[in-house]
Amino acid sequence: MKRIIDTDDAPDAVGAYSQATTDGSLLFTAGQIALTPDGDLLADEPIETQTERALDNITAILEAEGATLEDVLKVTVYLGDIEDFDAMNETYADYFEDEPPARSAFEVASLPAGAAVEIEAVASLE
Repeated sequence: MKRIIDTDDAPDAVGAYSQATTDGSLLFTAGQIALTPDGDLLADEPIETQTERALDNITAILEAEGATLEDVLKVTVYLGDIEDFDAMNETYADYFEDEPPARSAFEVASLPAGAAVEIEAVASLE
């Protein structure tokens, strides 16, 4: 059965979606951009800072369910400019040092609120 996950430690959903959902075994986060839990958008910050904020949001959502980044099975990264890949990847690697999850990364035409990166994750809760 689907259950909604909501934490004050990550930004509120700003549309018709949830921060994350789970069926008790898998957790799916919504795409996270460089939006602070207080709602401040960091779209003018460098890609490294935006990547950190997105991954910090994912970390907070996981922690709300007693999970960590070590439980992440798959990550999808959307970039406004594929030229940012190397800088994003360096920051990303700091979060997933040992046994990183599977990952896909794509350049997209645009991202919400002018963000440079959006990241979503699927984690195991078992």
